[in-house]
Amino acid sequence: MKPLIFTLLGKDKPGLIDSLAQKVFNLGGNWLSSSFAHMAGNFTGFVQIDLPQDKHQELIDALTQHPDLKINLITGEEDKSQLTQSANIEIMGNDKPGIVQELTSVLHQFNINIVKFESSCGSAPNWGSSLFKAQAVINAPADFDMSQLQTSLEQISDDLVVDFDLN
Repeated sequence: MKPLIFTLLGKDKPGLIDSLAQKVFNLGGNWLSSSFAHMAGNFTGFVQIDLPQDKHQELIDALTQHPDLKINLITGEEDKSQLTQSANIEIMGNDKPGIVQELTSVLHQFNINIVKFESSCGSAPNWGSSLFKAQAVINAPADFDMSQLQTSLEQISDDLVVDFDLN
């Protein structure tokens, strides 16, 4: 089995995931992980599956002709990362243009790998402004001092709250 990853985007409607899952199953594949979202009237997501190598082209042909979704596929690789320390980070504060760029720039300065990043903006009760929320999972070398990273992230803004949970 060789991992395949595909991204998808299209107008949302019932049955989209089922059509993909049926095709993967019928070809002998195993659905490993996925993440989906509804954004601005569209359905978007990504999926990782294991599929026998001799079935890759058949799946690629079937999915690239899906009537309702634009799908891109790539072959995955084994994760051979030497990064051994991970942390979950929760970030919350007033929204402002560039906040994601500022956060990711700090992570990049420390050569931190972002494994997962989810963000949203919503109404901030009693504040009258938008509240930015993000959750990230990061990987770093085993000897990296996470307190340096936390201090740098908190310096982005006076109202930014950063919580770390080391794994």
